[in-house]
Amino acid sequence: MNKIKLLVLLSTLLFAACKPKPQQIVVKTQSKAYYTCSMHPQVHEDHDGNCPICGMKLIKVELTGTSDKTVDRITLTATQLQLAGIQTDTVREENISSDKTLTGTVSTDENKAEELSARIAGRIQQLFVRTVGEKISVGQPVYSIYSEDLQEAEKEYLLAKQQQKVLHNPDVDYQQLISAAENKLQLWGLSAAQIKSLSASGKVSASTIVLSRIGGTVSDIAVHEGDYVTEGMSIFKTQALNNLWVQAQIYAGETSTYKENDRVSVFFPDLAGQVINGKIAFINPELSDASKVDLIRISIPNPQGLIKPGMMAYISITNGNNHSLAVPASAILTGGKGSMVWVKNSDGSFSPKMINPGAGNSNYVPILSGLNSGDIVVTSGAYLLNSEAIFKNGNDNMAGMKM
Repeated sequence: MNKIKLLVLLSTLLFAACKPKPQQIVVKTQSKAYYTCSMHPQVHEDHDGNCPICGMKLIKVELTGTSDKTVDRITLTATQLQLAGIQTDTVREENISSDKTLTGTVSTDENKAEELSARIAGRIQQLFVRTVGEKISVGQPVYSIYSEDLQEAEKEYLLAKQQQKVLHNPDVDYQQLISAAENKLQLWGLSAAQIKSLSASGKVSASTIVLSRIGGTVSDIAVHEGDYVTEGMSIFKTQALNNLWVQAQIYAGETSTYKENDRVSVFFPDLAGQVINGKIAFINPELSDASKVDLIRISIPNPQGLIKPGMMAYISITNGNNHSLAVPASAILTGGKGSMVWVKNSDGSFSPKMINPGAGNSNYVPILSGLNSGDIVVTSGAYLLNSEAIFKNGNDNMAGMKM
């Protein structure tokens, strides 16, 4: 019996020695990283490489988190911000009045059109500008002409200069004769340098080079080599393409809505959606006889020459002057649970925020609640931040957010 009790006691001690001791569980922060595309944030790869959709180089996104998956802040490096194309804007009051989009066509500004015409009758010997679209400048040789009248005028000038040197008749004002002959040559197209060269050589040329008195892009060439021209006949026409028109049509009932000098935005689909600010330069006071519509003309700058006559354009015109606290329309992301924006924090990180938007226009949307004046919101690249939030928080990317 004593042996049995001893055996039970030894078993109990052995079991107690083998029982594991309780240990304190420490939750460590784990680093998560993935590779995504700035153009296609839905792409998530666990290794470096190129985007399977567009072929762009993937960017690495590193996130730290614990078991708490509630989205709070997302921080990107300077390189990631640049590759993702993150752009921001400040929440402020903007004009949220309704807007209307018109379809227009780019044309040249006829107020800047110029014409070079013949100043004397003769035959075109040679053209130095041969194709439409060439750019010419003031003082550039454009054609040479054979003109008997011009030759006679040059002879008169040289004769007056010679008489001044040889004859000394006190009753003759030789300087007046020279000035009169010189003025005639200038009126017929010779420059001061050409007249000086004529005086130095003392010889009359068989043909005379005509220099351009206008500049711009050649839009029409009205003559050919060998043609005879008369005084006043058109030789070239030019257009200045640094300022252009965009012309569109509006219904008769809409004419009272717009007025000259109203500011508008012009979009060019052929230039990857480039937007240029312009103003209404002209509203036709007469309606078209056939369609009973009115012509509206927008003046736009074109300093780089990227916009070409004939291009299609969309004109966005805002009606009224209703200002309210608003954000750019591109900043708002809409999902099944409402609308949100990404806000830039003072430390450079980004946080999602639910908002209550109102009815605005294609450019700006009013904010009824959720944001304050001066807040900085992401206007470009918000989908990449949203993709990171989905990766960190799961499909419910609006979890944990408050208005």
